[in-house]
Amino acid sequence: MSKQQARFEPYDFNGGTCVAIAGADYCVVAADTRMSTGYNILTRDYSKINKLADKCLMASSGFQADVRALQKVLGAKHLIYQHQHNKQMSCPAMARLLSNTLYYKRFFPYYTFNVLVGFDEEGKGCVYTYDAVGSYEKVGYSAQGSGAKLIMPVLDNQLKSPSPLLLPALDAVTPLTEAEAIDVVKDVFASATERDIYTGDKLEIVIVNADGIRREYAELRKRLIH
Repeated sequence: MSKQQARFEPYDFNGGTCVAIAGADYCVVAADTRMSTGYNILTRDYSKINKLADKCLMASSGFQADVRALQKVLGAKHLIYQHQHNKQMSCPAMARLLSNTLYYKRFFPYYTFNVLVGFDEEGKGCVYTYDAVGSYEKVGYSAQGSGAKLIMPVLDNQLKSPSPLLLPALDAVTPLTEAEAIDVVKDVFASATERDIYTGDKLEIVIVNADGIRREYAELRKRLIH
């Protein structure tokens, strides 16, 4: 008879994939709506994209209880900022706030993997990508979650400079138009859904541009596990 051990296991991994692309005058962020644990699908209609400010959004994968806790903390801190300064945070300021919040919890971290999108000081689209303890980078595109290892090679191939040694350094925006970026997002998710059981059901796409925020939806592969 095997000996049972009591273990402290506070985390779960609920799967899902997030992708973000920044252009000269827009940002596109997308995520699937499946939430799973192990081989069980908990829900097929769960949004992983959260609005932090008028033109600043965060998409998160990982442990969704920690994601919700992180969203509440950021919302409270942003509300305090608005009361003190009479304005909303800029996207770069929100990026730093998210980094500080994650780093503060580094010894018992939020098990979340985030991408933040919005506009920088010059009005260009920007994407910030994070690890679980707050290290972040401003990039032109990023993917997080269970399907990220399948999607990032495709994005690198389609969007990155042919040579990583090319000088001067490229701007942190992609050369795609908004419509082209949306098509790329749909294609990479369709591919990842075929190979990752934690990604699927429906694709939520949020476009941020000068006109505001627009949402689109597309169907993805469904699996008959419950």
